[in-house]
Amino acid sequence: MWLRPFRRRALPLRRPAQYVVATFVAASLAGAALLMLPAASQDPGGTPFVTALFTATSAVCVTGLAVVDTAGHWTLFGEVVILVLIQAGGFGIMTVSSLIAVFLSHRLGLRHRVVAAAETGSLDLGEVRRLVVGVARFSVAVESAVAAVLFLRFLVAHDEPVGRAAYLGVFHAVSAFNNAGFALYTDSLVGFAGDPVVLITIGAAVVVGGLGYPAWVDVARDPRQPQRWSLHAKVTVFATVVLLLVGAVLYSWFEWTNAETLGGRSVGSTALNALFQSATARTAGFNSVDVAALTEPSRLLTEILMFIGGGSGSTAGGIKVTTFALLGWVIWAEVRGDPDVVVFSRRVPGAAQRQALTVALLGVGTVVAATMALMAISDLPREDLFFETISALGTVGLTTGATPLLTGGAELLVVGLMLLGRVGPITLFAALVLRERRRLYRHPEERLLIG
Repeated sequence: MWLRPFRRRALPLRRPAQYVVATFVAASLAGAALLMLPAASQDPGGTPFVTALFTATSAVCVTGLAVVDTAGHWTLFGEVVILVLIQAGGFGIMTVSSLIAVFLSHRLGLRHRVVAAAETGSLDLGEVRRLVVGVARFSVAVESAVAAVLFLRFLVAHDEPVGRAAYLGVFHAVSAFNNAGFALYTDSLVGFAGDPVVLITIGAAVVVGGLGYPAWVDVARDPRQPQRWSLHAKVTVFATVVLLLVGAVLYSWFEWTNAETLGGRSVGSTALNALFQSATARTAGFNSVDVAALTEPSRLLTEILMFIGGGSGSTAGGIKVTTFALLGWVIWAEVRGDPDVVVFSRRVPGAAQRQALTVALLGVGTVVAATMALMAISDLPREDLFFETISALGTVGLTTGATPLLTGGAELLVVGLMLLGRVGPITLFAALVLRERRRLYRHPEERLLIG
């Protein structure tokens, strides 16, 4: 087994998570160096370091926030660099989270090995190479299919030349599947609000990438028998569908009379754009309506969806839909007075409940602290900075227009937020699992007054 050399060297348990952080930082710096080259920018003076670092980090972390216009500032070379960074970042995050689970499983007991195996989507813990190859094939298959559809659409319906149509198809397919949200249009996809083929194709790619490879393994194994899926796959698919539909209904309701977004459209166009916005608001930075023109209820809805994010082991960020759904089941069990939290006829252990609560509260605390820090060094309105913080931490990429107005210090802070939102869940997962330990004694019990 190729994992044995690591065990013989007594690899520290926390070392894999440190490697993840170091790799993403190194990739961001390398990407920034490439984007600073004169060949990468249409500006004769080149791109400043902070701007290049911001863009490279946003691409590696598959976020989509940009301080400069992607289509107007970068040359073809610069766009290709961004594309490669997106692909590397998306593929890395899908495989690394599973690989860390495998590394940890060899250091833990049988019960924890089963948990780690569920996270990787494979019961054969030694087949790491097969897992990596599976992720690669899955990514290429989905991206190729999406690129082919977009290529034909850009070629036939939008009169793009063959080469340009192919390039647009590949770029947006990679960006959509990896939930990056980078678009080669100044207004993102607002110009395609009336094109159902483009919106459905990109929206579907976003959802597929946002579910995560572990969930798709179970779905592909028994597509017609959901009862045989793992609990992770069931919760991920169920929560994703519910959030998609609820988000679409609420967007339609809140924006029905807003002439700057969905007001005045046909029922079909309103439903399509509301569903697209619901899909991309949780995970990717694409938008078919002007985000800055959203009503206040829609903006709050967007912030909630961005904070929740997508599936574990996927290219999406946020606290993850499984965390959010589990907390909902915890509340339901407590309201009913049930002694156990039961999800789809499976009892969820207390450790998983505490981990979900820890992830959610740490996410809330980080958003609050980062927003206050941005307010201290920026003159932008609080509501815009709050939106920006959640978007960066959730690696979503939507913005109300505040990103290009950030100063140098604020840009660097957002860079840190994007890195934290990308690698934080992995390192936090490793830390929470490794901190689990058995005690040979228990302290006396005493209740607190709650509420």
